[in-house]
Amino acid sequence: MPKPKNLPPIAEPRKRRWFAGLRTNFLTGLVVVAPIGMTLWLIWTITGQIDSWVLPFIPTTFTLKPYIGIDLRGLGVIIFLIFTFIVGWLTKGIMGKSLLKLGEDLVDRMPVVRSIYNGLKQLAETIFAQSETSFDKVCIIEYPRRGIYAIAFISTTTKGEVNQKIPENEQMISVFLPTTPNPTSGFLLFLPQSDLIELDMSVGDAMKLVDFGGACLPEYERRRPTAAAVRRPRATPNRALTVTFM
Repeated sequence: MPKPKNLPPIAEPRKRRWFAGLRTNFLTGLVVVAPIGMTLWLIWTITGQIDSWVLPFIPTTFTLKPYIGIDLRGLGVIIFLIFTFIVGWLTKGIMGKSLLKLGEDLVDRMPVVRSIYNGLKQLAETIFAQSETSFDKVCIIEYPRRGIYAIAFISTTTKGEVNQKIPENEQMISVFLPTTPNPTSGFLLFLPQSDLIELDMSVGDAMKLVDFGGACLPEYERRRPTAAAVRRPRATPNRALTVTFM
């Protein structure tokens, strides 16, 4: 019986391993490069947008374009920051407060402009006010029923008529419950403070958790649970007043 001839080695498995390694290296590099590229692109785009709003109001002599021949990107952002700082500094003085009050009195006489200005002013004071933090803490609440938990952001202590008309013996807290995968929409809930379980994670980590539907879990350093952390809510979430944002 004739002996079988020595066949040449099959190169297909080696070729497949080479392509698999190439694909793995490409995906690993993409994971590193994509966030950096998106961040730089976002900063570049926002900077250019602010420049397009600010630079038309600045004389050409101060834009450095006659000297270097091109628009210096980011100059409008610097001018905007300096202008905002000066306005804030002047507003703290007596003359600045008087001029601001005079301007607001003039706006109050304009029916349509008055509504727009007052709404934007209230929104800006809520977001940028330094006297009380807002949306800087993450919590867990029982929603939509007892035994089911959801991530929410603590907005502020409930004030005004809403807090006075709710028949509770403790301070109500306003929280925002985002929806997945679009955290810009959600529900405004008014809950007793004892119904909240505050978390140690940052707002950014919580946003990632909501965006990716729980697939992107933030790192957690295990600590000794405090009394507030292990305390279970004593009230059912059905008592919460809900306002929906679409």
